[in-house]
Amino acid sequence: MKTSFTVNGQATTLDLDPRTTLLDALRERLDLKGSKKGCDHGQCGACTVLVNGRRINACLSLAVSHEGDEITTIEGLGSPDDLHPMQAAFLDRDAFQCGYCTPGQICSAVGMLAEAGEGWPSLATEDVAGPVSLTDAEIRERMSGNLCRCSAYPQIVEAIRAAAGEPA
Repeated sequence: MKTSFTVNGQATTLDLDPRTTLLDALRERLDLKGSKKGCDHGQCGACTVLVNGRRINACLSLAVSHEGDEITTIEGLGSPDDLHPMQAAFLDRDAFQCGYCTPGQICSAVGMLAEAGEGWPSLATEDVAGPVSLTDAEIRERMSGNLCRCSAYPQIVEAIRAAAGEPA
């Protein structure tokens, strides 16, 4: 099936088997290797990308279902010379060890901050009628779909708080 979407600001049309996941289309057809195939079951978050500004697990989504969508991968968030604030915060806070989950963590954190900024509550939100306060518990709950096998969680929380402009 011919499928057209925008990836990292560039219009793209691919001829895809309808069973191709978005993750496989990004990695194998567009050579965007930042998003990782961790578990291939949507349990680890290593494949997290942003679709129309919302975070999704690309391994669970068929590429053909994204006709007309705007997809942002880790490669589209920043560049080595001009890092996205979340990328810079991860570097400054040493929020990774092996780095395998880092692209998914960063994309998820960017999406999560947008959700919190729009007032979306989580299970950890104490006052669902008021503005979201990004406490450590709130960040951990919102990022719980992204696993880090190296256990860099304290640094990840610090990086997210720093990128959000929250006090440490």
